[in-house]
Amino acid sequence: MVPARKLRVLSASIVALMTALLATPQFAHAQAADAPEKTINGLNAKLLDTMKQAQALGVQGRYEALAPVLASTYDIGSMSRVAVGRSWETFRPEQQAAVTEAFARMMVATYAKRFDGFSGETFEIAEITDRPPTDKMVKTRIVQSNGKPVAINYLMRKTGPQWKIVDVYLDGTISELASRRAEFSSILNAGGPDALIASLKKQGDKLLSGS
Repeated sequence: MVPARKLRVLSASIVALMTALLATPQFAHAQAADAPEKTINGLNAKLLDTMKQAQALGVQGRYEALAPVLASTYDIGSMSRVAVGRSWETFRPEQQAAVTEAFARMMVATYAKRFDGFSGETFEIAEITDRPPTDKMVKTRIVQSNGKPVAINYLMRKTGPQWKIVDVYLDGTISELASRRAEFSSILNAGGPDALIASLKKQGDKLLSGS
């Protein structure tokens, strides 16, 4: 048995080591790089930059500016599977790929359409909470120029080395994936996977046409 005095010395040494480690810039950087708020802050910064150039870029320019950051911020493959539901497994691989691609294009086009100007808005992270077993909910708000906040919450999951968005809650409570799943289910029941692909492509086209 290890004497109590030695245990106290060992414990004090571990505490001192951890304190020193936590204070190192390398450890702090690793924590920051691994944090879900880093992903959201990157998204918000790009949105603000695009909003400030919105008129000069036009809808197609905004699409091209936002596409790379949204592709790295969202787990689009996972979101496509969840939105389709159980019938996903019945799709052929090429149909799964086509749905994912069309869903991604439609999502980026939605951002390009909606974020079409800047009038003093700011983005804030209000709170980050655990969603067991492993997810995080990042609660944010867009504060409009009149001071009125709009809540947008992001459900995030660790995907490889990065935290990615797997669902969005508009007004803080309305699940984007739940809404999409109801829409997709109706289309799939009527026309199957090819009808869903066509619908997503049509939605993307309409958003990017500016009509």
